[in-house]
Amino acid sequence: MQHVRAARRSVLLALTLLSACAASEPSTEAGTGQVPPGVISNFLAGRFAMAEGDPVTAANDLLKAVAQSPGDPELTLQAFLACLSAGRPEAIRLAQQLPDSQVAQLVLADVDIKAGHWQAAEQRFRGLPRQGLTQLLQPLLVAWAQLGDGRTDTALSTLRPYVENPRFQSLFSVQAAMIADIGNRPDEAARLYRLAEGDMTSPNLRLTQILASWQARSGQPGEAQRTLASLQSVAPNLSIALPGLLASVNKRPVARAADGIAEAYFTFAGLLRSQDANDFSLIMARLALDMRPDFAASRLLAAEILVNQQQTQAALRMLSDVPPGDPVIAVVQMRRALLLDRLGHSDDAMHDLERLARDYPDSPLPDEQRGDILRTKLRFPDAVAAYDKAIARIPQPVGSDWVIFYDRGVAEERAHQWPKAKADFEHALKLSPDQPFVLNYLGYSLADMGHHLDEARKMIQTAAERRPNDGAITDSLGWVMLRQGQSQEAVRTLEKAVELEPEDATINAHLGDAYQAVGRGVEASYQWRRALTLNPAPDDAAKLEAKLNTGHAGPVLSGQ
Repeated sequence: MQHVRAARRSVLLALTLLSACAASEPSTEAGTGQVPPGVISNFLAGRFAMAEGDPVTAANDLLKAVAQSPGDPELTLQAFLACLSAGRPEAIRLAQQLPDSQVAQLVLADVDIKAGHWQAAEQRFRGLPRQGLTQLLQPLLVAWAQLGDGRTDTALSTLRPYVENPRFQSLFSVQAAMIADIGNRPDEAARLYRLAEGDMTSPNLRLTQILASWQARSGQPGEAQRTLASLQSVAPNLSIALPGLLASVNKRPVARAADGIAEAYFTFAGLLRSQDANDFSLIMARLALDMRPDFAASRLLAAEILVNQQQTQAALRMLSDVPPGDPVIAVVQMRRALLLDRLGHSDDAMHDLERLARDYPDSPLPDEQRGDILRTKLRFPDAVAAYDKAIARIPQPVGSDWVIFYDRGVAEERAHQWPKAKADFEHALKLSPDQPFVLNYLGYSLADMGHHLDEARKMIQTAAERRPNDGAITDSLGWVMLRQGQSQEAVRTLEKAVELEPEDATINAHLGDAYQAVGRGVEASYQWRRALTLNPAPDDAAKLEAKLNTGHAGPVLSGQ
């Protein structure tokens, strides 16, 4: 989340939030020194499942362990965290047995909120220790609880010291603005929204939605449209959501205090995600969804984390519960199509994207995603046709559109349509001059064909200057050197490329070719054999076998 960037240093302390998560073994039964039969196996199975990113299986195993050894605090804590991560209702029962767990107290405070017991929730929030993540999260939760109890001015006073602190202003100003907005303090809301807007150096989906809603509801429809339009320049993949966002711009994204609690959890889930603390981030996202099940932004974030944990099916289920009328439903449907394809349901994904293309005729994104899927399946002519449809929907290409011309160029090159591919690469460079990926692909293709080697090297060197630690670009540079006959320099460059990308078959094979060119035949054979172990494409594998059989480099590999 861009609007909380100033607080990220403090979030590095977030690991103290779940400091009790480091698992020790279950306690032995009092006085016996014995662990009940089956507890250890279920405990270890649950911990392994959690480590593998499978909280559903972990919850099942750990609940069995708790049933076998009730009252064990370590088992109870681990089972609670697994149930919370999996969205299991048993988390509430287990939370009641964990008075020292901060997360358990958050869960119980949420139970109080759902029952309308705002003061009880506030007391639970106040009881959280002021350390780590909670030193920032606690005042937000307290303030929203005070708003829920009808004490708007008290809530604003709670947040005022943080809003006035430059270190935390970007985090707290938008939350305070929403409290003033809901609490019917329009002048204070306007001041705080302006602070939040001033801190937004780069638009993001959620903050853009919140600010545009305020602008539209305060009689600034033109400003609201401009705010939403700014999203497209920094996040083109979200542009398909603009019609839905515009249609709902007069509606408060956060309309009540309980929604504000969810918003606070979601904000910190995003912060934790930015620090690669995915397990903690998922817990915060789950807490947000417990308060507000229809919270699309939190579902998108949780799905992203689940995908990174190789839980694609769970991510798909997470997105299935977004209401069809949500302003960002198109973004959700695009992500669902991607997950369907990843799960092997490519026909369903294609049908969904075709429907999206009909529903959003001004957006190139559904056809562009179809092209991406087809390209990964090596259906290059079909991918070109999909990209053609997408580009036809772009009336005036801008800088960020370089990607789609580059993608079509790749598909055209693979479909043996080099003149069209070269034209698309050159057009991509007009839209985004010196774009390293385009320079690399175009330069490598020219080098691979033995055409315009000096021009190709210049392109790749520019790309390498921009991305000096990119293994693929370093490989391209070494490859063009080899094609120019500068074998010793090629060896040094390709050795660096292999250090950067040691598991890439093409790069290892190129290094073998370079070794062969300088008379280091044994090392060349080693590199070719290693490349064969790295799952090269079938055609490239055949070329490697031929090189090993003959001892000569022969035709170059072109699988990059």
